[in-house]
Amino acid sequence: MRGTEITVEGPTLEGPTAAERARTLAFGIADGVLVAPGVPYAPVPAHTTDRDGRPLLLVQSASPIATALRAATSEAETDMPATLRISDVAPVTLADRVRGRAWLHGWLSEIPDGELRAAAIRISHAHPRPELLDLAEIRDGSPEGNDRREWTILALEVAQVEIDDAWGSATLEPEEYAAAAPDPFVAVESGILTHLDGCHRDELTKLLPDSVLASAPPESETSESATSGFVRPLALDRYGLWVRCRAPRPEAHGSFDLRLPFAEPVSDLHGLRHVYRRLFARATP
Repeated sequence: MRGTEITVEGPTLEGPTAAERARTLAFGIADGVLVAPGVPYAPVPAHTTDRDGRPLLLVQSASPIATALRAATSEAETDMPATLRISDVAPVTLADRVRGRAWLHGWLSEIPDGELRAAAIRISHAHPRPELLDLAEIRDGSPEGNDRREWTILALEVAQVEIDDAWGSATLEPEEYAAAAPDPFVAVESGILTHLDGCHRDELTKLLPDSVLASAPPESETSESATSGFVRPLALDRYGLWVRCRAPRPEAHGSFDLRLPFAEPVSDLHGLRHVYRRLFARATP
């Protein structure tokens, strides 16, 4: 996804930093795949990060990745190199829904029994899965408990981060990544965007500059209004909104993405509602 930033009203603000965007992708909403040398790719059913951005990964105890990790640590007494590959997919149905990708390179280890409960609770905040309830109940760390455990949690100590998204590409050191924070709306972005797409497409269209609206399909070429469906919400962060505009004519394939920056950054839902009210007030004649 590559886009263009435009100013709807007021000064244009810079968006989130590369480290903030990486922390947002690693938060656990976007899909993740674990890659390690000599091991088949392992889709991660659920993952999140701790306060410092260290990924916590729910996997089956008998999976190839977990088995290979135990073999590596028992033989060499060292952690195993691995990469968490993350694909950020828009919740709104579009032709090209991938908004960005991140690669977290580091060293894999298994969460010790004494830390399993806290890690399971942490993941459950983003992914309330029944497997995590079972992990949270195992506290004694006994061998019998290990034998009956179907699932386990792995941790990835981050050594380097790469990200590629609408803002561009960047490589981050672990300190820079750990010092950043995920976007405050990462857990609710999907619901907000689907609501905007289902109920407020016309208002979104009216936020665009006249130069962009001039390229909308003429009313004579559609049974709907001239601009209905011309713009779709694509991504949201505390600094603004990405929207996708479809090609102006049926024969013109493709689409383009535009950035609608907020007048000021917001940090909570109260501030976001205030920004939306101001935006939509300008969009209403």
